Amino acid sequence: GEERRARYNSQKDDDDGGNDDQEEFIDEVKSLKNKRILILGANGRLGSMITRHLLRTHPEVKEVVAAVHYVGQATTRGYGRLSYEVGAEDGRGTIGSAWSSEDERNASFEFDPEVMSGYNLSKLRIVEVELLDPVQVRTITEDVDAIVFCATDFEGNRPRAVASLNAAFLFRAVASPTKGRVEIEGVRNCLEGLMGNINEKKWKERLEPGGSVSSKKSRGSDPTQFVLVSTCPDAFGEFETPFGEFNGLKRQGERIIAEEFPSVSFSVLQMGKFDDNFVEEGQELKFAIAEEDTMVVDGVVGAKRGVGLDSDGMQKRINRRDAARAAVEALIDKDVEGKKVQVYTATRKTDIW
Repeated sequence: GEERRARYNSQKDDDDGGNDDQEEFIDEVKSLKNKRILILGANGRLGSMITRHLLRTHPEVKEVVAAVHYVGQATTRGYGRLSYEVGAEDGRGTIGSAWSSEDERNASFEFDPEVMSGYNLSKLRIVEVELLDPVQVRTITEDVDAIVFCATDFEGNRPRAVASLNAAFLFRAVASPTKGRVEIEGVRNCLEGLMGNINEKKWKERLEPGGSVSSKKSRGSDPTQFVLVSTCPDAFGEFETPFGEFNGLKRQGERIIAEEFPSVSFSVLQMGKFDDNFVEEGQELKFAIAEEDTMVVDGVVGAKRGVGLDSDGMQKRINRRDAARAAVEALIDKDVEGKKVQVYTATRKTDIW
């Protein structure tokens, strides 16, 4: 936070010896001012918390686009969690009694400026998208400046098709198990949409008078373009899923960013195991460089056996609200840009046996 800003400003003062525009571009502090941020998986536990944290701590944003992943006509989960987290239900509300007529039985809420003025809900836009449909993804990535990707095919360590017993997800998993992976094809679709958007912006900037010079300066303060929320190797251990080996799937998605889209600025955050019961929120974020924990056999990325747990059997953990804070801060944190890091706030004895 403030310490990092002070360090960046100090570094800029030391380096500013001339009028080189490129130096100004390199040392400029990142900002979310007037930026449009897309959050993928916004109706999940972590995604809804990221949406809330971004809206309430960065009112300078232009817009927060909360994307809800769905298959066919079924969302991965309802909107209730997102609605609760962003505070949409904190206004003046009415709820009809169970014995009322069908029209009067619904709940409704009105904006209450005394309670909700700091929620910045006017900057929130909710969209639905099938992340495995490139056309839909290309549409929602138009005019966005950065993406936080926290969508997943898993409920913890269980495939969501099994965990939720949702017919649409079950059909997709059975009919096309290798083409229904949000962690891989979904990530690739989003990066392709983002790259198309970036290239179009650059083309428009070149057409403007003096556009090439001004755009170079302005991009120095741009946020990291793609923040991928992933999982530490010791969070759930090694196990097979209908989509492939769990950690192998996660790492394959991580590799796509650096290997297929090298011009996109990114941060990969391998979160420790989420623990909202025994790990308090508001703790200092800790970072560790993520080690390579996969191997490629016959073209398939899988986990290396025995990699992940500390030698003393301790497991990295984090409260989801701190994970949400880490994801938002990664957008403007130059220390983690271009890196793959493990993020946690505490260590506990492992529950993997």
